[in-house]
Amino acid sequence: MDLPGPIHDFLLVFLGSGLILGGLGVVLLTNPIYSAFSLGLVFVCISLFYIPSNSHFVAAAQLLIYVGAINVLIIFAVMFMNGSEYYKDFNLWTVGDGVLR
Repeated sequence: MDLPGPIHDFLLVFLGSGLILGGLGVVLLTNPIYSAFSLGLVFVCISLFYIPSNSHFVAAAQLLIYVGAINVLIIFAVMFMNGSEYYKDFNLWTVGDGVLR
């Protein structure tokens, strides 16, 4: 895909910021459901990084395998866990779920 220079740069900055924000969401969010959805955002941004480099098959495989299978499996596993233990001592200043414990 031949994109003009400014559009290509904007796309890379947009996807890079999505990766950084999604990675911070995985680490900083205390709710595991929100953390899993943030991981899905990271997987989507990684797969979209392959499109400007003309690797469309790798982008589609990344989207199908990681977002479509792995992230859904993680979300189902988190939803089957007992969710009440995450809200017992909810502290607004907690960084991650078990980093400070």
